[in-house]
Amino acid sequence: MKIGFIGTGVMGHAIVEHLIAAKHELYVYNRTKSKTDDLVENGATWKESPKEVTEESDLVFTMVGYPKDVQEVYYNEDKGIFSANVTGKILIDLTTSTPTLAEEIYQTAREKQATSLDAPVSGGDLGAKNATLTIMVGGDKEAFDRLLPIFKRIGKTYTLHGGAGKGQHTKMANQIMIAGTMTGMTEMLVYANKAGLDLDKVLDTLAGGSAANWSMSNYSPRILAKNFSPGFFVKHFIKDLKIALEEAEKMSLDLPNTKLAEQLYEKLANQGYENDGTQALIKLWWPEGKKS
Repeated sequence: MKIGFIGTGVMGHAIVEHLIAAKHELYVYNRTKSKTDDLVENGATWKESPKEVTEESDLVFTMVGYPKDVQEVYYNEDKGIFSANVTGKILIDLTTSTPTLAEEIYQTAREKQATSLDAPVSGGDLGAKNATLTIMVGGDKEAFDRLLPIFKRIGKTYTLHGGAGKGQHTKMANQIMIAGTMTGMTEMLVYANKAGLDLDKVLDTLAGGSAANWSMSNYSPRILAKNFSPGFFVKHFIKDLKIALEEAEKMSLDLPNTKLAEQLYEKLANQGYENDGTQALIKLWWPEGKKS
Protein backbone atom coordinates (compact mmCIF):
# COMPACT_ATOMS: atom_id res chain seq x y z
CA MET A 1 0.00 0.00 0.00
CA LYS A 2 1.19 3.55 -0.71
CA ILE A 3 1.44 5.38 2.60
CA GLY A 4 2.44 8.98 3.23
CA PHE A 5 3.86 10.03 6.57
CA ILE A 6 4.33 13.67 7.54
CA GLY A 7 6.30 14.29 10.75
CA THR A 8 9.11 11.88 11.59
CA GLY A 9 9.97 12.94 15.13
CA VAL A 10 10.69 10.60 18.03
CA MET A 11 7.49 8.58 17.63
CA GLY A 12 6.76 9.13 13.95
CA HIS A 13 10.19 7.86 12.97
CA ALA A 14 9.64 4.54 14.76
CA ILE A 15 6.17 4.15 13.24
CA VAL A 16 7.56 4.64 9.73
CA GLU A 17 10.18 1.98 10.41
CA HIS A 18 7.43 -0.52 11.24
CA LEU A 19 5.53 0.35 8.06
CA ILE A 20 8.65 -0.05 5.93
CA ALA A 21 9.29 -3.43 7.58
CA ALA A 22 5.74 -4.42 6.62
CA LYS A 23 6.70 -3.81 2.96
CA HIS A 24 4.48 -0.77 2.42
CA GLU A 25 5.57 1.92 -0.03
CA LEU A 26 6.41 4.95 2.13
CA TYR A 27 6.56 8.63 1.17
CA VAL A 28 7.88 10.91 3.90
CA TYR A 29 8.18 14.59 4.71
CA ASN A 30 9.58 16.35 7.76
CA ARG A 31 10.46 19.99 8.35
CA THR A 32 14.01 18.90 9.16
CA LYS A 33 14.91 16.72 6.19
CA SER A 34 17.89 15.07 7.89
CA LYS A 35 15.50 13.29 10.29
CA THR A 36 14.31 11.21 7.34
CA ASP A 37 17.74 10.31 5.95
CA ASP A 38 17.94 6.81 7.44
CA LEU A 39 14.31 6.15 6.53
CA VAL A 40 15.10 6.98 2.91
CA GLU A 41 18.16 4.71 3.09
CA ASN A 42 15.82 1.94 4.24
CA GLY A 43 13.40 2.38 1.36
CA ALA A 44 11.18 5.40 1.99
CA THR A 45 10.91 8.17 -0.61
CA TRP A 46 11.45 11.80 0.40
CA LYS A 47 8.98 14.41 -0.83
CA GLU A 48 9.36 18.19 -0.66
CA SER A 49 5.97 19.02 0.89
CA PRO A 50 2.84 17.54 2.47
CA LYS A 51 1.13 18.15 -0.88
CA GLU A 52 3.65 16.00 -2.73
CA VAL A 53 3.35 13.24 -0.11
CA THR A 54 -0.43 13.28 -0.48
CA GLU A 55 -0.33 13.10 -4.27
CA GLU A 56 1.62 9.82 -4.11
CA SER A 57 -0.28 8.13 -1.28
CA ASP A 58 -3.52 6.26 -0.60
CA LEU A 59 -3.24 6.82 3.16
CA VAL A 60 -1.68 9.95 4.62
CA PHE A 61 -0.55 10.04 8.26
CA THR A 62 0.38 13.23 10.07
CA MET A 63 2.22 13.40 13.38
CA VAL A 64 3.46 16.89 14.18
CA GLY A 65 3.88 19.01 17.30
CA TYR A 66 1.02 21.44 17.87
CA PRO A 67 -2.48 22.18 16.54
CA LYS A 68 -1.03 25.14 14.61
CA ASP A 69 1.33 22.68 12.88
CA VAL A 70 -1.60 20.42 12.02
CA GLN A 71 -3.46 23.43 10.62
CA GLU A 72 -0.46 24.36 8.47
CA VAL A 73 0.15 20.83 7.20
CA TYR A 74 -3.46 20.38 6.11
CA TYR A 75 -4.50 23.88 5.03
CA ASN A 76 -1.41 25.62 3.60
CA GLU A 77 -2.72 26.94 0.28
CA ASP A 78 0.34 25.96 -1.76
CA LYS A 79 1.89 22.97 -0.02
CA GLY A 80 -0.74 21.56 2.33
CA ILE A 81 -2.52 18.23 2.13
CA PHE A 82 -5.76 19.82 0.97
CA SER A 83 -4.01 21.60 -1.88
CA ALA A 84 -3.62 18.14 -3.46
CA ASN A 85 -6.35 15.99 -4.95
CA VAL A 86 -7.46 13.91 -1.96
CA THR A 87 -10.39 12.13 -3.61
CA GLY A 88 -10.74 8.62 -2.21
CA LYS A 89 -7.88 9.00 0.26
CA ILE A 90 -7.92 8.49 4.04
CA LEU A 91 -6.15 11.14 6.13
CA ILE A 92 -5.09 10.09 9.61
CA ASP A 93 -3.85 12.59 12.18
CA LEU A 94 -1.85 10.94 14.96
CA THR A 95 -1.01 14.30 16.56
CA THR A 96 -2.56 15.15 19.91
CA SER A 97 -4.58 18.15 18.75
CA THR A 98 -7.95 19.77 19.43
CA PRO A 99 -11.30 18.06 18.89
CA THR A 100 -12.48 21.19 17.06
CA LEU A 101 -9.67 21.00 14.49
CA ALA A 102 -10.28 17.26 14.04
CA GLU A 103 -13.92 18.01 13.21
CA GLU A 104 -12.87 20.75 10.78
CA ILE A 105 -10.45 18.45 8.96
CA TYR A 106 -13.14 15.78 8.75
CA GLN A 107 -15.62 18.20 7.18
CA THR A 108 -13.07 19.48 4.67
CA ALA A 109 -12.10 15.94 3.75
CA ARG A 110 -15.74 15.01 3.18
CA GLU A 111 -16.22 18.06 0.97
CA LYS A 112 -13.25 16.92 -1.10
CA GLN A 113 -14.54 13.33 -1.35
CA ALA A 114 -12.02 11.95 1.12
CA THR A 115 -12.30 10.98 4.76
CA SER A 116 -10.25 11.54 7.89
CA LEU A 117 -9.60 9.96 11.25
CA ASP A 118 -8.28 11.67 14.36
CA ALA A 119 -6.13 8.98 15.94
CA PRO A 120 -3.87 10.32 18.70
CA VAL A 121 -1.69 7.74 20.40
CA SER A 122 -0.32 6.99 23.84
CA GLY A 123 2.73 4.99 24.81
CA GLY A 124 5.60 7.37 24.18
CA ASP A 125 8.85 6.50 22.47
CA LEU A 126 8.89 2.94 23.83
CA GLY A 127 5.35 2.29 22.62
CA ALA A 128 6.27 3.52 19.16
CA LYS A 129 9.49 1.48 19.04
CA ASN A 130 7.82 -1.68 20.33
CA ALA A 131 4.64 -1.24 18.26
CA THR A 132 2.54 -1.29 21.44
CA LEU A 133 0.86 2.09 21.10
CA THR A 134 -2.65 2.75 22.29
CA ILE A 135 -4.55 4.36 19.40
CA MET A 136 -7.69 6.40 20.14
CA VAL A 137 -9.77 6.99 17.05
CA GLY A 138 -12.57 9.31 15.98
CA GLY A 139 -14.27 9.14 12.58
CA ASP A 140 -16.24 6.78 10.36
CA LYS A 141 -16.29 3.05 11.08
CA GLU A 142 -15.66 2.18 7.43
CA ALA A 143 -12.40 4.14 7.43
CA PHE A 144 -11.44 2.71 10.82
CA ASP A 145 -12.00 -0.85 9.55
CA ARG A 146 -9.81 -0.17 6.51
CA LEU A 147 -7.02 1.07 8.78
CA LEU A 148 -7.12 -1.87 11.19
CA PRO A 149 -4.26 -3.78 9.49
CA ILE A 150 -2.07 -0.68 9.86
CA PHE A 151 -3.15 0.00 13.44
CA LYS A 152 -2.40 -3.62 14.32
CA ARG A 153 1.09 -3.17 12.91
CA ILE A 154 1.94 -0.16 15.06
CA GLY A 155 -0.23 -0.57 18.13
CA LYS A 156 -1.46 -2.95 20.78
CA THR A 157 -4.84 -1.32 21.47
CA TYR A 158 -6.96 0.50 18.87
CA THR A 159 -10.50 1.62 19.51
CA LEU A 160 -13.06 3.70 17.61
CA HIS A 161 -14.66 6.04 20.15
CA GLY A 162 -17.20 7.76 17.91
CA GLY A 163 -17.32 10.43 15.25
CA ALA A 164 -14.76 13.08 14.35
CA GLY A 165 -13.08 14.60 17.41
CA LYS A 166 -13.83 11.70 19.75
CA GLY A 167 -10.31 10.32 19.40
CA GLN A 168 -8.93 13.66 20.58
CA HIS A 169 -11.38 13.79 23.48
CA THR A 170 -10.25 10.30 24.52
CA LYS A 171 -6.61 11.42 24.38
CA MET A 172 -7.47 14.33 26.65
CA ALA A 173 -8.91 11.85 29.16
CA ASN A 174 -5.67 9.90 28.85
CA GLN A 175 -3.51 12.97 29.47
CA ILE A 176 -5.60 13.99 32.48
CA MET A 177 -4.92 10.56 33.98
CA ILE A 178 -1.20 10.73 33.17
CA ALA A 179 -0.96 14.18 34.77
CA GLY A 180 -2.05 12.61 38.05
CA THR A 181 0.28 9.63 37.83
CA MET A 182 3.30 11.79 36.90
CA THR A 183 2.84 14.18 39.81
CA GLY A 184 2.10 11.27 42.17
CA MET A 185 5.14 9.32 41.02
CA THR A 186 7.40 12.35 41.39
CA GLU A 187 6.19 13.22 44.89
CA MET A 188 6.45 9.57 45.89
CA LEU A 189 10.16 9.50 44.95
CA VAL A 190 10.84 12.79 46.73
CA TYR A 191 9.08 11.59 49.88
CA ALA A 192 10.66 8.13 49.92
CA ASN A 193 14.13 9.58 49.38
CA LYS A 194 13.69 12.17 52.16
CA ALA A 195 12.55 9.39 54.50
CA GLY A 196 15.82 7.58 53.88
CA LEU A 197 14.32 4.63 52.02
CA ASP A 198 16.06 2.53 49.37
CA LEU A 199 14.30 3.76 46.23
CA ASP A 200 14.86 0.58 44.24
CA LYS A 201 13.25 -1.45 47.01
CA VAL A 202 10.37 1.03 47.23
CA LEU A 203 9.72 0.78 43.49
CA ASP A 204 9.78 -3.03 43.60
CA THR A 205 7.32 -3.01 46.49
CA LEU A 206 4.91 -0.48 45.00
CA ALA A 207 4.94 -2.26 41.63
CA GLY A 208 3.41 -5.28 43.35
CA GLY A 209 0.50 -3.42 44.90
CA SER A 210 -2.30 -1.02 44.12
CA ALA A 211 0.13 1.88 43.53
CA ALA A 212 1.45 0.19 40.37
CA ASN A 213 1.09 2.31 37.25
CA TRP A 214 2.68 2.89 33.84
CA SER A 215 4.37 6.15 34.75
CA MET A 216 6.11 4.64 37.75
CA SER A 217 7.24 1.53 35.89
CA ASN A 218 8.57 3.39 32.86
CA TYR A 219 9.78 6.73 34.19
CA SER A 220 11.10 6.05 37.70
CA PRO A 221 14.03 3.98 36.39
CA ARG A 222 14.91 6.80 34.00
CA ILE A 223 14.83 9.31 36.83
CA LEU A 224 17.12 7.20 39.00
CA ALA A 225 19.49 6.80 36.05
CA LYS A 226 19.35 10.60 35.53
CA ASN A 227 18.06 9.99 32.02
CA PHE A 228 15.84 12.88 31.00
CA SER A 229 15.83 12.29 27.26
CA PRO A 230 12.38 12.92 25.78
CA GLY A 231 10.15 9.95 25.22
CA PHE A 232 7.57 12.72 25.37
CA PHE A 233 8.58 16.38 25.54
CA VAL A 234 7.67 18.61 28.49
CA LYS A 235 6.56 21.29 26.01
CA HIS A 236 4.19 18.89 24.27
CA PHE A 237 2.70 17.71 27.55
CA ILE A 238 2.00 21.33 28.48
CA LYS A 239 0.25 21.72 25.13
CA ASP A 240 -1.88 18.66 25.83
CA LEU A 241 -2.84 19.77 29.33
CA LYS A 242 -3.82 23.21 28.03
CA ILE A 243 -6.09 21.59 25.44
CA ALA A 244 -7.63 19.36 28.12
CA LEU A 245 -8.30 22.34 30.38
CA GLU A 246 -9.76 24.38 27.51
CA GLU A 247 -12.09 21.53 26.57
CA ALA A 248 -13.07 21.05 30.22
CA GLU A 249 -13.92 24.74 30.48
CA LYS A 250 -16.17 24.44 27.42
CA MET A 251 -18.04 21.69 29.28
CA SER A 252 -18.17 23.76 32.52
CA LEU A 253 -15.86 21.33 34.30
CA ASP A 254 -13.28 22.29 36.91
CA LEU A 255 -10.23 20.00 37.00
CA PRO A 256 -8.04 21.26 39.88
CA ASN A 257 -5.49 18.44 39.78
CA THR A 258 -4.95 18.89 36.05
CA LYS A 259 -4.58 22.64 36.55
CA LEU A 260 -1.92 22.03 39.18
CA ALA A 261 -0.04 19.60 36.94
CA GLU A 262 -0.08 22.14 34.10
CA GLN A 263 1.28 24.82 36.44
CA LEU A 264 4.09 22.55 37.65
CA TYR A 265 5.11 21.67 34.10
CA GLU A 266 4.97 25.36 33.12
CA LYS A 267 7.33 26.09 36.02
CA LEU A 268 9.63 23.32 34.81
CA ALA A 269 9.63 24.70 31.26
CA ASN A 270 10.36 28.20 32.55
CA GLN A 271 13.46 26.80 34.23
CA GLY A 272 14.75 25.71 30.83
CA TYR A 273 13.62 22.09 30.67
CA GLU A 274 10.90 22.27 28.00
CA ASN A 275 12.84 19.94 25.69
CA ASP A 276 13.41 17.28 28.35
CA GLY A 277 11.15 14.29 28.81
CA THR A 278 8.18 14.55 31.14
CA GLN A 279 10.09 12.63 33.83
CA ALA A 280 12.15 15.81 34.28
CA LEU A 281 9.40 17.04 36.61
CA ILE A 282 11.61 15.65 39.38
CA LYS A 283 14.03 18.54 38.70
CA LEU A 284 11.70 20.88 40.57
CA TRP A 285 12.91 19.00 43.69
CA TRP A 286 16.19 17.48 42.51
CA PRO A 287 17.97 20.05 40.29
CA GLU A 288 19.78 18.31 37.41
CA GLY A 289 18.47 15.02 38.71
CA LYS A 290 20.59 15.06 41.86
CA LYS A 291 18.82 13.77 44.95
CA SER A 292 18.79 16.28 47.80
